[in-house]
Amino acid sequence: MRWARTVARLFWLWTLLGTLWAWVYPSHFVWFVTETLPGTNLKLVPLGLGVIMLGMGLTLSFEDVKRALALPRAVATGVAAQFVIMPFLGWGVATLFGLEDGLKLGLILVSCCPGGTASNVVVYLARANVALSVLMTMCSTLLAILLTPYLTKGYAALAVPIPVDAWGMVIDMLTIVLLPVVVGILLNRFLAPRVRDVVGEVSPLVSIAVIVLIVGGIVGAKRELILENLNSLLVAVFILHLAGFLLGYLWSRLLGLGERERRAVSIEVGMQNSGLGATLAKMHFAAQPGAAMVCAISALYHCLIGSVLASIWRARPPGKGAVPDSDQSENS
Repeated sequence: MRWARTVARLFWLWTLLGTLWAWVYPSHFVWFVTETLPGTNLKLVPLGLGVIMLGMGLTLSFEDVKRALALPRAVATGVAAQFVIMPFLGWGVATLFGLEDGLKLGLILVSCCPGGTASNVVVYLARANVALSVLMTMCSTLLAILLTPYLTKGYAALAVPIPVDAWGMVIDMLTIVLLPVVVGILLNRFLAPRVRDVVGEVSPLVSIAVIVLIVGGIVGAKRELILENLNSLLVAVFILHLAGFLLGYLWSRLLGLGERERRAVSIEVGMQNSGLGATLAKMHFAAQPGAAMVCAISALYHCLIGSVLASIWRARPPGKGAVPDSDQSENS
């Protein structure tokens, strides 16, 4: 299914086109962030995120967990960067730009989220360590169940007078993150190899579609608020992600990882799971509409920056990395 891989590689384009479409025709997307599944009380946004997490689980296996244990230094370096560098940057940028409280909260929230699933596609395009990227996404997503709520609460307490129900966020994370991922991993174990391959090809497409719907829905619903805060907000979110990519690379270089691993860590740190951030913002900070809006803009920015970076790196094949990767031939 070469066409599926081509479509997945252009995820940045679909995000950009979806955002522009939602800006011109908001009603085409707003329904996704306001409606429920017909006949139920299930909101479409958390349900969609659960589908993304299920897809992630379906592409993982117990062997992936073993590989993570076999590469402890590289994985630990990347995951530590994810939850040390980005939350600090989120708080620092929000404070530096003096954003209003809802926007500050959104910037802090998205910076405390784990790496996004789209990062694995960008790592592939950048000729970086794909296995390390997948393992980092898996580990950071599972750790985020506790770290995202409590890091958000801690940094928010320093910046905004808005209470954060960290434990409530943990409960929701268990439902929309951990449960679907575990179910996906278990299903992966029993799927026939041919079915597993098809799932691996289709899963990124479903994830991209859901992310575009979430981003488009929020942008369409908050168009006026975006216009009111256009200048400072766009610059602040851009700086957050650009600094994340840069410091992720420098961090891994400082700790002695090879070039392919530095690229993977850089991309994982710079690209957040903005869909998760937007979902949590909708569920827990409905009184602060700016929070979800920041997450939507974040999704657009990290897709664009990551894609540009991948294009630059793809034109510069890396030397032999410090960490072995059985998928190296896949990235050439």
